[in-house]
Amino acid sequence: MSTNRPFLLSIAGFDPTGGAGVLADIKTFEQHQVAGFAIITANTIQTENKFQDIQWTDLSYVIRSIETLFESYEIKTVKIGIVPSLHYLNEILSTIKLLSPTTKIVWDPVLKSTTKFEFMTIYERLDLNKILSKIDLITPNYNEIEVLFPGFVFDKLWLHLKIPTSILLKGGHNPSDIGTDRLFIDDRIIDLLPSNKKCFEKHGSGCVLSSAITANLGMDQTIEEACKNAKIYIEKFLSSTSTLIGYHYVS
Repeated sequence: MSTNRPFLLSIAGFDPTGGAGVLADIKTFEQHQVAGFAIITANTIQTENKFQDIQWTDLSYVIRSIETLFESYEIKTVKIGIVPSLHYLNEILSTIKLLSPTTKIVWDPVLKSTTKFEFMTIYERLDLNKILSKIDLITPNYNEIEVLFPGFVFDKLWLHLKIPTSILLKGGHNPSDIGTDRLFIDDRIIDLLPSNKKCFEKHGSGCVLSSAITANLGMDQTIEEACKNAKIYIEKFLSSTSTLIGYHYVS
């Protein structure tokens, strides 16, 4: 067991079931033996299969929380989850980069719940690339990437679109190869293929995958290594039960 764990931070929503949001992130961090902190962007009323309501945290409160933690700890990596707007996201990113330019940042762009409750609409599209330049990796699914960059997959926009961050396109909604994640990094595309392990749909699986990547980055793995190892972790999570609520374990 490590006695000198790196500090990581989750900035995300609170899901009372613990399947998604900061509770899922902290569970994942602990299994990876890193020290996890959390700042809540929103409170939600939900179960693993029903979303009712969301109450956003005032941006100034989130910023003060970030400043307080970064003044006291050397935070190596940050995972960001649901936010209500690109402005809200950009203020968080700018604060982190001002306080700690070397901190790595992963954004899991949760735009809608599985029950189609919409969290964020991309209105300020012209500012999107400027915002993404402050992020090391984003982890959208196939629906989310088409909201962020219409035509990215189906019109093969990735062939000529210069996006200033790495992208892990999660394969849960992959229309041709279910379960195959695709990492777009340094003008390369790396396919992360699923194993033969029997997996079941899980509430919050996207949160768990992105926080596992964040934990791996906090242990000085490259983005490619972090994504490959997180793939192993998420498959164990997906196979842990046949219900929508999964269990976290490494061995």
